[in-house]
Amino acid sequence: MRAIPKNIMNFSKLLPLFGVFSLVLSPAGIAQPTAPAPPSTEQPAPEEANPFVKLVESLDWTTSGEAKVGHQAEIKVPEGYRFTGQPGASKLMEFYGNLTNGKELGYLSPEDYSWFAVFTFSEVGYVKDDEKDKLDADKILEDMRKGQEQANAELSRRGMSPLTILGWQTPPFYNPETKNLEWSIRLSSDGGQVVNYRTKILGRRGVMDVVLVCDETQLATVVPEYQKLLGGFTYQKEESYASFQKGDKVAEYGLTGLIVGGTLLAAAKTGLLAKLGKFLKPIIIGVVAIFAGIAKLFGFKKKNESV
Repeated sequence: MRAIPKNIMNFSKLLPLFGVFSLVLSPAGIAQPTAPAPPSTEQPAPEEANPFVKLVESLDWTTSGEAKVGHQAEIKVPEGYRFTGQPGASKLMEFYGNLTNGKELGYLSPEDYSWFAVFTFSEVGYVKDDEKDKLDADKILEDMRKGQEQANAELSRRGMSPLTILGWQTPPFYNPETKNLEWSIRLSSDGGQVVNYRTKILGRRGVMDVVLVCDETQLATVVPEYQKLLGGFTYQKEESYASFQKGDKVAEYGLTGLIVGGTLLAAAKTGLLAKLGKFLKPIIIGVVAIFAGIAKLFGFKKKNESV
């Protein structure tokens, strides 16, 4: 394994972003957590004493070549980047103070840890892309906001701050060649704002969900870099979208459901779905896990928690 880079402390710049990630795992949603207090001494703590460094050194990393993303896919890892699968990805999410369910299949970042992307897979079935030319960004945003109102009720019940969907950073768009559905949305919580960038990669039996986490000021440069890296992602032949066969499970929603569903999905996982009614199920299932397991992915602060 390569030595930990000297500028690993750049990682601390991302800490304020972690709390925002929960809501947007599908639609968007991030609450700003507080970065740890600096050392009491004027001299920086030895690198080997940094808990993040210790964790990084304990994980199994791929720093070049191909890496498996669960049993469904693999991704090419160029020089200058690193990838860890399970259980490393879950350990990193736990380190960031997030709730995890052990389904995090991968964590990809540059060597300086200035940003990262998390991979999870949802076995929802084959999602038909017949809505590719019918994505109504305004209507989707309206539905997401309605769903967020319900989700905020659950966030409040859990002592977490509500999230407000401000609008699109990048309206949803679908690439029929790569089968990638992407969008980014601006959110706010406790006066702070954040942007969540999501990518859904359609497969034969479900969808690989990739969430990019970076500072808003990095988006212009990081998104193209991130998209280029995703160009090296491929499903195993039998798991690819093109390998669909008659009799395979088909998802109960389409592309719109993948976007809107995220917010409602969170509600479904918390039991709130039952209160919303059966008519919401098709959307909810495909949504973003806004807080259930992701809500804390970026460190949502409890209202009675001091910063």
